Amino acid sequence: MVIAPSMMPRRPGDQVKTDRRDAMTLARLLRAGELDPIWVPDEELEAIRDLVRARRSAQEAATSAKQMVRSFLLRHDRRYCGKTAWTKAYWRWLSEQRFDFPHQQLAFEEAKHRVLEAQARVERLEAALAEAVEGWRFAALVRSLQALRGVRLIVAATLIAEVGDLTRFQNPKQLMAYLGLVPSEYSSGSRVHRGRITRAGNAHARTMLVEAGWTYRLPAREERRYRDRVAGLPEDIQAIGWKAQVRLCQRFRRLSATGKPQPKVNTAIARELVGFAWDIARRVQPEVTV
Repeated sequence: MVIAPSMMPRRPGDQVKTDRRDAMTLARLLRAGELDPIWVPDEELEAIRDLVRARRSAQEAATSAKQMVRSFLLRHDRRYCGKTAWTKAYWRWLSEQRFDFPHQQLAFEEAKHRVLEAQARVERLEAALAEAVEGWRFAALVRSLQALRGVRLIVAATLIAEVGDLTRFQNPKQLMAYLGLVPSEYSSGSRVHRGRITRAGNAHARTMLVEAGWTYRLPAREERRYRDRVAGLPEDIQAIGWKAQVRLCQRFRRLSATGKPQPKVNTAIARELVGFAWDIARRVQPEVTV
């Protein structure tokens, strides 16, 4: 059991703090059942977490590099007429751009090289993550979570690496609260007021879930890439994935029809998505490594 010093309960006006008094206070609280054990990740999970966070940092660097290129073009009134940026056609258009001064051209070329280097770094880290997950004791759970729409290798690995064993939560509501996806509440007497989400817990996992929830804005369907991803998974896991897709797609449409802001709708979908992830986790046993 691990107790942080800042979490030690203290009475107002108590200005004496020693290790002996803290130990006695902890002993009394433990005897009264007022202390909850803290789950401590093992070294293997910490290693996967480091890799996941390195990949996220590389992705943020790639996004920043792309924004630099687009800002440079915008300052010189160069506008791409195609539909989607960073495709093969977009890169061809970038290679055709010429500027009046040599140092301007050099700055533009260096910005493009920065994007390519950042993308290559992201690809290397994603390949390393895929390799690391294969031998992980949570490998089966990472594969099973991909039965949920919007959840692929990166999202599934991030959720497990940042949260750990999902089954340590007794119910999905505890997991939702741990991730900070439940609304805050300020109530007194007969007055009940609920505000924005608490944003407690792990921000990396919460961000990934919110991004995954955006995919439910489209109608429920099983496209070819999704069928290939879930092929080989147990039937009950696939059933949960389809049930989640039908429910969350309908809920996304209903909430949007009421005029709620899209960020709130997306957060509500991410909150329910956590419940389906917890349901899958309790059906998948972690692999035992020897």
